[in-house]
Amino acid sequence: MSDLLLLGLIGGLTLLLLLTLLAFAGYSGLLAGVAVSAGSPPIRNVTVAYKFHMGPYGETGRLFTESCSISPKLRSIAVYYDNPHMVPPDKCRCAVGSILSEGEESPSPELIDLYQKFGFKVFSFPAPSHVVTATFPYTTILSIWLATRRVHPALDTYIKARKLCAYPRLGDLPGRPDPFHVPTGTAGRLLCA
Repeated sequence: MSDLLLLGLIGGLTLLLLLTLLAFAGYSGLLAGVAVSAGSPPIRNVTVAYKFHMGPYGETGRLFTESCSISPKLRSIAVYYDNPHMVPPDKCRCAVGSILSEGEESPSPELIDLYQKFGFKVFSFPAPSHVVTATFPYTTILSIWLATRRVHPALDTYIKARKLCAYPRLGDLPGRPDPFHVPTGTAGRLLCA
């Protein structure tokens, strides 16, 4: 009888573990749809401190970590200039950093000096008139992995179907329900290097 009880306990714990993993994956966005729309930008003029990266986008984690370690309360942002499906991974360009200010407010000189001390450059992005926005849950580390496989193809489909000129891609991480933005018709004003 004790063997049967032990097997039942092991089976119950295994089932509980599987249900927990499934709930975590669902919370991370596994079952969520990607909503893509066009309209006014959710963020206006932003000033960012950034470092430029050339290479596979998967290698930018250290830049996010470095940026967050300087000022953990600021939101991170990435500007992806190339489509990794069309450009070799070692040629993909992006800028990764922190949002220092948004809208009409100016960043503090002390904050700018702090980031520049660590080798970050500062750039102010103008407000685009229209953006394509993708909404996807950004709740866990797994959400990042899911987003790279689901959000970007959904953005590609939307942009191609409407024949839009939308470039570059901005990832505003985290803090917003719609962390992925692609400005339309303003690409030249959003280049920083």
